[in-house]
Amino acid sequence: QVQLVESGGGSVQSGGSLRLSCRASGGNVEDTHIMAWFRQASGMECEWVGSVDNYGATDLAHSVKGRATIFRGRTENTLDLQITDLETSDSAMYYCAAGITTNWSPRNSPGRYNYWGRGTQVTVSS
Repeated sequence: QVQLVESGGGSVQSGGSLRLSCRASGGNVEDTHIMAWFRQASGMECEWVGSVDNYGATDLAHSVKGRATIFRGRTENTLDLQITDLETSDSAMYYCAAGITTNWSPRNSPGRYNYWGRGTQVTVSS
């Protein structure tokens, strides 16, 4: 069973920055072909933030493009997300996800991913 653990969340004032990290381990983690960050604000639907696949292709949602960087960490099974110029609308629970089995769902769809972390809360105050 692959496990994902997020870290780096917290409270920050608008205009500040945060770096979230995700570490995947266990099971057939070596078969991970794509990792992503999603977020879900209270009362809102889950929103894709960005993803990186094994070829290094990265994508970011329009809502964070220009303010965020997503990248695989020093070890292959880590995924970092850095967001600058944080806005109150960035407040949400942030989840890391990993895709192991290949499917044809878009990379911004939760259905693309097999394993999820428990999330880390980000709160941005004005």
